[in-house]
Amino acid sequence: MIVDLFIPCYMDQVFPGTAHNVVKVLEKLGCGVNYNVEQTCCGRPAFVDGYREECKAVGEKLVREFQNERFIVCPSSLCAGMIKTQYPEMFHNSALHNEYKSVQKYIYEFSDFLVNVLNVTDVGAKLNGVAAIHDSCKALRELNIKDAPRTLLARVRELAVVEIPGGDECCGYGTSFADKFENIAVDIAQRKIEAIDTTQADYVISTDLTCLMHLDSIINKNKQGKKVMHIADVLASGW
Repeated sequence: MIVDLFIPCYMDQVFPGTAHNVVKVLEKLGCGVNYNVEQTCCGRPAFVDGYREECKAVGEKLVREFQNERFIVCPSSLCAGMIKTQYPEMFHNSALHNEYKSVQKYIYEFSDFLVNVLNVTDVGAKLNGVAAIHDSCKALRELNIKDAPRTLLARVRELAVVEIPGGDECCGYGTSFADKFENIAVDIAQRKIEAIDTTQADYVISTDLTCLMHLDSIINKNKQGKKVMHIADVLASGW
């Protein structure tokens, strides 16, 4: 199987190692990976700030770039959720209606693709320690993704996975929310980290690096010693 890879702009710029690990895992599972170097952004930042026409222009570029009728793997619920749940209003009955429907059909968040398309539960990963799993709001509420990452992490050797009390609560990131309402966002993150502390976890794992960036800033400031990891980094460990 050949798949197309959509890497979020923030991952491309800040966490390229995670993108490489996505490719590493997919190739281990027998997938050929196609990466269009012209790709940029899903448009979420413009969308949440009210720049709908600018967002649509970015979306049109994305839709045109993924017309290969191949599965599109995206290691971010934030971006996959934008494309699946917000694009329909922009492109319904538009000149790109059918092209968008093709993208909507084929795009999957990374863990969802592994479990529900490839039917994979064990990639042979190993990571020693205790991990608290953080469900991003976009994964839970836009894509209904909860079981897939847990299914994969349960098979990581030497890793104990624990639930965070109040795990379905937001971390405080919220795209531009953390910039506009910094004090509130920090307070929300601090409460989330206090809940994580009760689990005695060594790692905080999520499908979304945006959440992890936000939590990590507080963890580092408080010198709490926990490590945040995207699920792709975990699945690429130990082999």
